[in-house]
Amino acid sequence: MHATLASTEQVWAWLGEVPDPEIPVISVVDLGIVRNVEWQGDECVVTITPTYSGCPAMQVIAESVTEALHQHGVGKVRLVNQLSPAWTTDWMSEAGKAALKGYGIAPPAQQVIDISGLTAGVKRRTMPELVITCPNCGSNHTQLTSQFGSTPCKALYKCLDCREPFDYFKCH
Repeated sequence: MHATLASTEQVWAWLGEVPDPEIPVISVVDLGIVRNVEWQGDECVVTITPTYSGCPAMQVIAESVTEALHQHGVGKVRLVNQLSPAWTTDWMSEAGKAALKGYGIAPPAQQVIDISGLTAGVKRRTMPELVITCPNCGSNHTQLTSQFGSTPCKALYKCLDCREPFDYFKCH
């Protein structure tokens, strides 16, 4: 007797329950690490992309993805590591960004273009400035403490209003 394969949508839903090992409030799907799910015969092929090349959490993520699918009865799982195109914070879901903020990590910020240096006839633009909002009090009065946070994908900031330090999930 041939087993019935789960739908691709169901596999995505199962993977949406797999937490990132470094930030357990966000799933590997909401983080944008899972790029594709497809069936090739009776084998479920899941394509994943690391947030950074050499990300130390990728082995744990691969094991968690495989284990989750096995627990749901998927017998054959093959993971494909895709490095190109490189992962970008644009792949994060809005739910994932909200989960980061609720956890005390500032989600990736939009760049604000400073046009104060523009004058008539002069086409000069200053470097974009990131406005990082404190996830604790909501203030934009924040300051970079270190480009290196608790993991390679985060930087350390402090809020100049509430005085709390916090991680910022770097854009890239």
